[in-house]
Amino acid sequence: MSKNRTGAFIGGVLLGTAIGTITGLLVAPRSGRKTRQLVKKSAAALPELAEDLSSTLQLQADRLSAKTLRNWDETLVRLREAIASGIEASQLEKEQLDRQNREDPQDLEEDPDNEFSNTSSTHTSQS
Repeated sequence: MSKNRTGAFIGGVLLGTAIGTITGLLVAPRSGRKTRQLVKKSAAALPELAEDLSSTLQLQADRLSAKTLRNWDETLVRLREAIASGIEASQLEKEQLDRQNREDPQDLEEDPDNEFSNTSSTHTSQS
């Protein structure tokens, strides 16, 4: 975020410099001829100033783009890890439930608090 603010600050400084120069030239107590000469010199410098500003903005856009891609890649890695952990946890839970069912199959059917006790036998008989 600070790099983005730095680019905005540099752009603001360059724009402020250009506006200040033009304003200073128009308000300065000089003869018309000298003021026109200064305006011509300043006008000649504007393309270079615009090019500098453009380069600065392009660099900031590139940095922001690279940072966004890095953040996206890091997010994908964390998401993949979370999904893998979730799959692993659900497989472990399934294995534990399968072991419990193999060890005590009648306890599952007789347990009134077990939500699967009646539905599994009903579901099996309907199939």
